[in-house]
Amino acid sequence: MSNEELYRAREEALELLKKAGIVLTPQEVENIEIADLGLNRLREIGVQIVVYVNTDRVCAKELILFPGQLCPEHRHPAVMDEQGKEETFRCRWGRLYLYVPGEPTPSPRANIPQDKKETFTVWKEIVLNPGEQYMLPPDTLHWLQAGPEGAVVSEFSSTSRDEFDVFTDPDIRRLPNQEMS
Repeated sequence: MSNEELYRAREEALELLKKAGIVLTPQEVENIEIADLGLNRLREIGVQIVVYVNTDRVCAKELILFPGQLCPEHRHPAVMDEQGKEETFRCRWGRLYLYVPGEPTPSPRANIPQDKKETFTVWKEIVLNPGEQYMLPPDTLHWLQAGPEGAVVSEFSSTSRDEFDVFTDPDIRRLPNQEMS
C-alpha cells in the first residue's frame, strides 16, 4: 500500500472512531494498524486495529471496519502452553456481522468477493448492534463483516498473538503494522 492509501485509511478509521465517541491518544493514533493482510484489497478485505494493551494475560483492542469490509475467516490456535485466544467482541458503533460454526443462517447478510467464496466456511450469522457482544472460545473459526455504515468493535481477549493466526485463505499474510514515512 502506498503512504497515501495508508494515510487515507487511518483518517477514515479515525472518523469512524469519532462517530463511536472513542477518543485516542496521539500515540494510539500514530500506532493504528492498517492490515490489508497482504491482499492489497483493503476496502474489501482487511481491518484497522488499535491495541490498547496486550500483556501475557489480557488484550484490549478496537477493530475498525469500513463499510462492507471483511476480516477474513481465521482462528487463534494454541501457542506454546496456552490454549488459544478467547475473545469477546462488543459492538460500539455501526453493525457487525460475525460468522461462527453452527447451523448456517439461511439468508446471511454477508457479501463475499466471488474469487474468495471458497475461503469462507462457517456461516452461522450473529448480528451485533451497538452495546451487544459475543464471546468466542479459543481456537474457534470465525470471520467478521461490517454493515453498510462500517463498524467499531471493542475486542477483549486473552493474550493476542496475531502472527500465529491461522487463516482459511492461503493467500493471506498477517503482516506487521505498516508505517507511514
